[in-house]
Amino acid sequence: METSVKYPGIMVQLTDGNAFSIIARVSSALRRGGISMEECSVFVAEATSGDYDHLLQTVMKWVGVE
Repeated sequence: METSVKYPGIMVQLTDGNAFSIIARVSSALRRGGISMEECSVFVAEATSGDYDHLLQTVMKWVGVE
């Protein structure tokens, strides 16, 4: 299964395991990368639509992770 990152030019360090911190860090990175608030809202809705595993999978689908 090939996985592609939606915004590969946006990199996020996952230094904190707290779900809310991860969502905030990715949302901020998306905004700094010029992504619209509407698109950021789509990310948050998708990231919060499942469990913690789903959150991490969503993050890795949207941005590069360090």
